Amino acid sequence: MAPSRLSMQIQMKKSLSNFLQAHAQLLLTLVFGLWVFLFWWHRYPFALTYQEQLQLFMFDDDYFLSRIAEPGGLARYVAEFLVQFYNGVALGALIIAVLFMLLQRLTWRLMRSDSHYALSFLPAVMLWYAMGDESVMLTYAVALLMAIAAGLAWIKCTAKCAQWVKWLVLLIVIPVLYWFVGPLVLLVALLMTPWSIAVQGVLYSLALMLFSAHYLPYPMMRVVLGISYYRFPVTLPYLLMAIPVVIALLAYVTNKLPKAKQWVNVAEVLLVLVVLGGLVDLGYDKKKYELIEYDYLVRVRDWNAIIAKAEKHAPDLPMSVSATNLALAMTNQLGDRAFEFYQRGPQGLFPKFERNFASSQLTGEIYFHLGLINTAQRLAFEAMEAIPNYNKSARVVKRLAETNIINGQYKIAEKYLRMLEKTIFYRPWAQRMIAMLGKEKAINDEPLFGTLRQYKLQKDLFFSDGELDNICGQLFLHNNQNMMAAQYLLILPLMDRDIERFMSYVQVVQNHVQYNPRSCQEAIAFAFMRRGQMPPQGIVNQMILNEMNDFARIYSSNRNSPELYRFRNTVWNYLMDVK
Repeated sequence: MAPSRLSMQIQMKKSLSNFLQAHAQLLLTLVFGLWVFLFWWHRYPFALTYQEQLQLFMFDDDYFLSRIAEPGGLARYVAEFLVQFYNGVALGALIIAVLFMLLQRLTWRLMRSDSHYALSFLPAVMLWYAMGDESVMLTYAVALLMAIAAGLAWIKCTAKCAQWVKWLVLLIVIPVLYWFVGPLVLLVALLMTPWSIAVQGVLYSLALMLFSAHYLPYPMMRVVLGISYYRFPVTLPYLLMAIPVVIALLAYVTNKLPKAKQWVNVAEVLLVLVVLGGLVDLGYDKKKYELIEYDYLVRVRDWNAIIAKAEKHAPDLPMSVSATNLALAMTNQLGDRAFEFYQRGPQGLFPKFERNFASSQLTGEIYFHLGLINTAQRLAFEAMEAIPNYNKSARVVKRLAETNIINGQYKIAEKYLRMLEKTIFYRPWAQRMIAMLGKEKAINDEPLFGTLRQYKLQKDLFFSDGELDNICGQLFLHNNQNMMAAQYLLILPLMDRDIERFMSYVQVVQNHVQYNPRSCQEAIAFAFMRRGQMPPQGIVNQMILNEMNDFARIYSSNRNSPELYRFRNTVWNYLMDVK
C-alpha cells in the first residue's frame, strides 16, 4: 500500500511538472496580466476614473459617425467604448490587463520563434510605462492591437499568394486600415513581406496620410501623429513612436536567432521582471497622480478619505490644499483643524483660475457646495472647453444638468440629461432626473438640490477674487444654515493675515449662530493680545489663553526657538509666519 501511494505521489508531481513545462509561457502571460490588473485596480484606480470623465461615450448614430469620419476612428470608437467601463474600477483594470496580455501574445505570434518568449513582453512593458502619462489615450493601444492583428493576417493569408495578388491586396487593405487605425497602419506596412512590398506599403501609407491631411479639418502634424492617440494635438511622446519599431524588429530578428539556451531564457525573464519592478513605476509622476486622486475623492464626495489622505501625507499644492479645506468645511471641521495642515493663503480656499480641466473642476466644486451655482456652471463650461482634444465630459455634462435643475432651467437640463440617457452608467440617474423635472416639491425634497436651492443667492452677482469674503458673507447672511460659507468667511481673512478684518467678520457670524471653533478663539486671543487687553470672559478657552501667553513669551525672546514647533498647528504660528 505504501509503495503504491508513493508511486502515485511521484506520478502526480511528474504530471504537474509536465503541465507547468507545457504551459509555462501561458502561465507567465497570466501572471503578467494579474500584475497589470492589480497595478490599476489597487494602486491607481483614480487614474481610470480620470480617463472616463474626459469623454462622453453615447450609443448614438451621430456619435458613431463623428468618430468613424476621421482616420483611426474605429480604433477611437472601440477605445472610448471600453473606457466608459472605467467607471467600475475593477472592470477598467481588467480591460487594461486583457489588452496588455493580447499585445504580448500577438507580439509573440509575430516573433515566430520557439524561444526568447520573455522578449515578447517588451512592447507591453513600454506601453505600460508610456501610460504613466495620463494624456496617452487607450485609442493607441487598441489601434496597435488592430495593426498587429492585421499584420499577422497578412503573413498568414498571403504566404502562398502570387506577387501580383499581394500588390492588389496592399492597394485595397492599406487605405481601409489607415481609416480604421490611423498612422499605425505604418506598422502593418512594415510587417508585409517581402521587403519590396513593405517599402511600397510604407510609402503608400505616408502618401495617404498627406493626402487626407489636405482635406481633413486638422493640422497636418496631428493627422501624421494620430488624431486621437494622445490627448494634446500635434504631439506624440517618443516612446509611443518607438513601440511599433520595436515590434517590427522583434518580428524580423527573433525568428532568425538561434534557439536560446535555458540560462538565456532565464536571463530574459529576469530582465523583464527588473524592468517591470523598477522602471514602470517611474513613469507615474507621484505629484500629478496625487492631485488626480484628490480630484476623484472630491468628485465622489468622500470627505473623510480626503482628510485621512491629508493626515498621512501633508498636501502642499493649491489643488490638494483646497480639496483638503473643502473636505474639512463639508464635515464642519475647517474652523478647528485648518491650521493642522499646510496652508497657501487664499489660494488654499479658492485656487486661482487656470485653463485646465482638473483645476477648473475642483474650483467649480467649491463654488457649487457654497451655493454659487452660476459660478459653478461657468467653471464647468470652462473645464470642458479646456479638454485638449475637444471631447465632451460625462462629469461636466452631469454637473450642467444639476446646475440647471437647481436654477429651474428644466428645458436646458433636459438637453443634458438626454445626452446622459444615451450612456450606460449615467442612464439610470438621468432617467430619474428627467422624471423629476418640473416637480418642485420633488426637487426641493432631494437633499442636494433642496439644500443648494436654499443656499443660492436670488440675484446673480459679478465678483472678483478680492471680494470672495464679501460673497461668503452674503451667502451666510442669506441663509445662516450655510455653515460652509461661515467657515470660509472667517478663514479667508486669517489666510490673508488680516486680523482686523477677521474681528469684524467674527462678530457678524457669532451674532447669528453659535460658532466659536479653535481657530476663532486663537485669532481672538491674538487680536486682544496685540491691543494689550484680555478678551471678554468665556469667549476664549483658558487653555488657549495659557498657550497664547507661552507662545508670546517664547517668540519675543527668540523667534527661532525650537520650542515654537509645538505651536505649529496654531493660528499664531501662521500669522507670525514662523518657519
